[in-house]
Amino acid sequence: MTLRLGRHTFADDAMLMMAIVNRTPDSFYDKGATWAEDEAFDRVARVVDEGAEIVDIGGIKAAPGAEIDVAEELRRVAAFVARVRTAYPDLVVSVDTWRAEVGRAVCAEGADVLNDAWGGADPALVDAAAEHGAAIVCTHTGGVTPRTRPFRIEYANVVSSVIEDCTAYAERAVAAGVDRDSVVIDPAHDFGKNTVQSLEVTRRLGELVGTGWPVLVSLSNKDFVGETLDLGVGERLTGTLAATAVCAMAGARVYRVHEVTETRQVVDTVRSIAGLRPPARAIRGLA
Repeated sequence: MTLRLGRHTFADDAMLMMAIVNRTPDSFYDKGATWAEDEAFDRVARVVDEGAEIVDIGGIKAAPGAEIDVAEELRRVAAFVARVRTAYPDLVVSVDTWRAEVGRAVCAEGADVLNDAWGGADPALVDAAAEHGAAIVCTHTGGVTPRTRPFRIEYANVVSSVIEDCTAYAERAVAAGVDRDSVVIDPAHDFGKNTVQSLEVTRRLGELVGTGWPVLVSLSNKDFVGETLDLGVGERLTGTLAATAVCAMAGARVYRVHEVTETRQVVDTVRSIAGLRPPARAIRGLA
């Protein structure tokens, strides 16, 4: 299906890079490298040069930490969204938030996508997206409270739970007025899941793709990769790219990443192996 992200449309064979831009001083991976606005803007420029179609701007780290109220979240992201929108009119601007009040404000500043990492914790977020013609990312979190870690969460069938919750959220977004072509589902690796559950979701991702909704995966340097390989945050790129290849073969459409170039190369290689993309150059044995 054609994917419409705000004012931008993408063909059904497009696989998109969503580059992470953290407007936080305490993010788990970059440790606040893009906390300052100019550094965050430089990050946007860099990932655009690397070919990212989407930037995902977040003002609150996912892990537990200092309480960030609506006013502070808006201070971190709203004006920055406006700056990016002005500088890059052809770029898809996404904001990672679960709050409807924040969603309305950033859409007014030009955001195209509301990326709800917390599974509809604020049920009015779909209304905010609908009011502004924005796209929405519908995630599965097993019902956990935003910014809490999972603790001994059990599922009779984790993939069935993901499919049921994500598709129900997606249909609720459509019922609220979000264009059906502007709804994406995300199994949300690590969120409401232990490592074994996230690995199973990865292995069975094709079942999510089979629902017909475009699938986003956020794999980059996640704990399930680190625990699988017993590696720290800064050592997880190879594992991340292995998981990315599995998801690409299954048909994921959007990849939320820290490393744009490496992820693009993996996804393009997988697509070429699958016969969906010709090699950039194929002269071996011909010249």
